[in-house]
Amino acid sequence: MKIIEPSFVFEDVIRPDEIIAKIERAGRTCYESEGRIAEGTAEKFIASIVKRGHESVLEHASVTVRLICDRGVTHEIVRHRIASYSQESTRYCNYSGDKFGNEITVIRPFFWNDDPEKFEIWKNAMLATEKAYNDLIAAGATAQEARSVLPNSLKTEIVMTMNIREWRHFLKLRTAPAAHPQMREVAIPLLREFQKLLPSLFSDIETE
Repeated sequence: MKIIEPSFVFEDVIRPDEIIAKIERAGRTCYESEGRIAEGTAEKFIASIVKRGHESVLEHASVTVRLICDRGVTHEIVRHRIASYSQESTRYCNYSGDKFGNEITVIRPFFWNDDPEKFEIWKNAMLATEKAYNDLIAAGATAQEARSVLPNSLKTEIVMTMNIREWRHFLKLRTAPAAHPQMREVAIPLLREFQKLLPSLFSDIETE
């Protein structure tokens, strides 16, 4: 069994100038003010429409991200609309095969980093799950049948595409204190990266 940390990577090459320019052009159509486009106007225009809640304009640009996290987190992620998802399939991925090192991979629950007793209980449960899964496969079960014993902690990869407006909605909800701790574990660093790349679109989102 392999234990890893969650992570993410942008599937797109993010070109901030192109994204904000596209949003500005689209948004100014509403006011027939394209003639006012000049160097440095996009950031001010976007800040203005975001402040006024005119966020439909932000739907003209999309970003794709690959998240590596546990399946419990993705059960919550895929509730978000409008978005496109492509996720690692436990129906077709046979983790007992050489391709996966003949083992399952799970995400470390960080909230037990300083609690060795709870971590050991979790680890033993994961090892038991792995054995049950491999035993089912060895007994002739298919991957889609054996997956019934796989845990929420199972590592999964999900590629998700959202427009900027939906990314803002997603990150506001999933970085909030009320969000699940493992969701925040990936969502907060993702928000920080969005804020670094596209500050005019994400700098107003705060997290505690």
